[in-house]
Amino acid sequence: MWQDMRIGTGYDVHRLADGKELWLGGVRVPHEKGAVGHSDADVLLHVICDALLGARALGDIGTHFPDTDPNFKGIDSKILLARTWDIVRADAEGGDWSILNVDTTLCLEQPKVRGIVDQMRACISEVLDLHIDRVSVKATTTEGLGFVGEQRGVSAHAVVLLVR
Repeated sequence: MWQDMRIGTGYDVHRLADGKELWLGGVRVPHEKGAVGHSDADVLLHVICDALLGARALGDIGTHFPDTDPNFKGIDSKILLARTWDIVRADAEGGDWSILNVDTTLCLEQPKVRGIVDQMRACISEVLDLHIDRVSVKATTTEGLGFVGEQRGVSAHAVVLLVR
């Protein structure tokens, strides 16, 4: 029986710009616009980092990987996710934490990502050493409303359940 359960949530936004690469869930997505950020700006992996850290009350991604640190300039967000999971497990308060599940929602108008959702799930599950059935990636639009609807940005949400 589990001794403890913790839920964490994450939310992130990145501006889209011409000529940048678009990384979502650890997968490079062909598109004329990409996300702008200090790292590779993978909004989906960033929200999972925040959800993991939030579940353990360990701050947020900017606390551990500040955008003022040149060591993280252009870094692959898969590395940030792996390091985040290491941080969460290292501060284990006398018990071993496991991820029960990760549930994410990606918000963008274009490109449509239905065809690569399974690739994103596989990448996330590999980085976290988690069975793919425990990773959910959903995508939605904002029906043309707001910065996402106007294709000026991408956002994502995540919920993570940790058990010990």
